[in-house]
Amino acid sequence: MGGEKEKQRDGEKNKYAVACSIIASIISVLMGYDTGVMSGAMLFIKEDLKTNDTQVQLLAGILNVCALVGSLTAGRVSDHVGRRLTISLAACIFLAGSVLMGLAPNFGTLLAGRCVAGVGVGYALMIAPVYAAEIASAEIRGSLTSLPEICISFGILIGYVANYLLAKLPLVYGWRAMLGLGAVPSAALALGVLAMPESPRWLVVQGRAEEALAVLRRVCGKPSEADVRLAEIKAAAGLSESEDGVAAPGSGGKGVWRELFLHPTPPVRRILVAALGVHFFQHLTGIEAVVLYSPRIFKAAGIATRNEVLAATIGVGVTKTAFILTAILLVDRVGRRPLYLSSLAGIIASLAGLGLGLTVVERSAPHHSPAWAVALAIATVFTFVASFSVGVGPITWAYSSEVYPLRLRAQGASVGVAINRVMNAAVSMTFVSLYKAITIGGAFFLFAGLAVAAAAFFYLLCPETQGRPLEEIEEVFSQGWGARRRTSAAAVELPASNSGCGGAMTA
Repeated sequence: MGGEKEKQRDGEKNKYAVACSIIASIISVLMGYDTGVMSGAMLFIKEDLKTNDTQVQLLAGILNVCALVGSLTAGRVSDHVGRRLTISLAACIFLAGSVLMGLAPNFGTLLAGRCVAGVGVGYALMIAPVYAAEIASAEIRGSLTSLPEICISFGILIGYVANYLLAKLPLVYGWRAMLGLGAVPSAALALGVLAMPESPRWLVVQGRAEEALAVLRRVCGKPSEADVRLAEIKAAAGLSESEDGVAAPGSGGKGVWRELFLHPTPPVRRILVAALGVHFFQHLTGIEAVVLYSPRIFKAAGIATRNEVLAATIGVGVTKTAFILTAILLVDRVGRRPLYLSSLAGIIASLAGLGLGLTVVERSAPHHSPAWAVALAIATVFTFVASFSVGVGPITWAYSSEVYPLRLRAQGASVGVAINRVMNAAVSMTFVSLYKAITIGGAFFLFAGLAVAAAAFFYLLCPETQGRPLEEIEEVFSQGWGARRRTSAAAVELPASNSGCGGAMTA
């Protein structure tokens, strides 16, 4: 009976951590909504504001360019004011951007609103997985740090549905309503997040060990486990057990850039390559091209009417959300590496099929495309989205948020988000020009080749992190590749810790 009560209590503690992570990740719904709703809104914006292809590409990609500002400043801001207030700030910035876009009388104002929203997106993408990782236990850390990705997908789905429903409004109001709706959840989140606890790891590096211990006792199964975890976090932060009220050196983020880029140790250098590399390759698989330009892809594949195109994009959103849910269930059981590499195998096959189908359709006489080519192009859009969502999408965020040492985590994560946004912008702002230059089928063949490079990179340079306390992950990167690979395989076979805190709690 005692054992059953302990398990029940541990489950309740984990539920509390899950609830906090879900609230923190809601900010990612807003980012996903903006991406999804813009894919359909661009059809109406082009008609209403008479925009050309260059302006459409600029509108699609400027959000990610401006997200650089947010992502590169969010790490330092979160180190100073805390993870919780940074989430609230992100929601406020996104609120301002949504209001601007919803009231935009012309293209210039619309672009300005998208820039403001982009800064909020940069903050959100950096802080949500970091907070989730720092509040979660080791055995559920992969699932919780994947929550931002499922929230992005859920937001994309909501955006697609909003496109379909609001398309019936008069042209002048329809796209403005689509873009302005993002202000409502932003306002609720900006206030609601204040009810969440602060990250215990941030509290420790600020010298607020008693507050950190209080948070740990709410998410750990036993008080003794919370004490053990506090001691481990303090050691990782450079504090002795007796230093309860003294901030750790560098708690404000000083010296982090030097340690990351100017004088990194070999383990930090390997961590940096792995964490930044997964962000670099994520969008080179072409996901942004498929999500943002899916209406054009379906139109190229032979789906004719606007309503049919928007309905098909809803199917893309449903597929993306469903398979990310699958990933969340698997990531802490199967491991990061098997899921990521299997995902890339599906991506490569899907992109090759999509490129073939679209090439045949494009070279056929109008309205005389072979049925098999049309079916192949449409089906592989869905298999591509499913493959991406079950691995590359969520694991990029989970992996990059958990590999950094505590002292480098916030600002290291911010650099990763910056690279992620640069690659996102590069794809979204050039896709139309790219497929006009090398054909739409050729563009997806190119993405397939880049996905092969991504698979080689992850296989060779990214060891397994499943089940390891965050304070121990740096040790994995301190060894050579051969040793790390063997250690990773052994770690996957080890059962997860039975403690309510899971032996680890950070990101």
